[in-house]
Amino acid sequence: MKSPLALFRRRPRVSVIRLEGVIGAAGRLGGPSLTDARLAPLIEAAFRKGKPKAVALSINSPGGSAAQSSLIAARIRRLADELKIPVHAFVEDVAASGGYWLATAADRIHLDPNSLVGSIGVIYAGFGFPELLARHGIERRVHTAGVDKSMLDPFRPERQEDVDRLMALQRQIHGNFIDQVKERRGARLADRDLFTGEIWVGEGGIEVGLADEIGHLAPTMRRLYGDDLRFSMIAPRRPLFRRLGVPGVADAVGEAIGTAEAASHWARFGLAAP
Repeated sequence: MKSPLALFRRRPRVSVIRLEGVIGAAGRLGGPSLTDARLAPLIEAAFRKGKPKAVALSINSPGGSAAQSSLIAARIRRLADELKIPVHAFVEDVAASGGYWLATAADRIHLDPNSLVGSIGVIYAGFGFPELLARHGIERRVHTAGVDKSMLDPFRPERQEDVDRLMALQRQIHGNFIDQVKERRGARLADRDLFTGEIWVGEGGIEVGLADEIGHLAPTMRRLYGDDLRFSMIAPRRPLFRRLGVPGVADAVGEAIGTAEAASHWARFGLAAP
């Protein structure tokens, strides 16, 4: 027979932060986004509300802004270290590029057998239209104060000095990404070049040290912290009109733009945006 006092015993709790979508600019004009400013109060609540036993990151992201990835991951680590709370990352479809940067904020990274991880690199993609303009007799007029202000202008022929400058910037960001992975994963990393932009699936990511084990959120957390564990989902509050089922104009426009931008990020991994 259970003691009557058991009814008043506080059950252990795990805070769950869902990190889904493209990181950074996809949230323009009210659409969904993963940015440090938007996530800051949620991350604070996850660590400070109710003295959680652990924090779980539920990640499904193809990447995005390197700066926002760094800011979000750093915020998670600061709170984890300050409050001595373990952090676990659980990857769904993908944690690649900036999405993997977020995963490195965790002490342990858990995968589904079909999860994609990696893509530790930096990418720039664009288009060039100078011949199209010339063909239609359109004159491009650009006036800048500073010779580099119109770097990589898509309406003029590509300049090698612009490409060299871009590559130098990319090497700096790539180096910061590599430092983050090495600092967080340490001796768990395989003795090979993992920073070429390659991706791995499930067990392959574990074999090279980018993740720790196959495991889903609820059963893994209960195995580690007890069968009577409670899960507290930390999510942003939707705008009033959204809660009433009536999207505003800014919401609708923002979502349309965000969907188009997100589709290209997810498509790089053969996935459709959720």
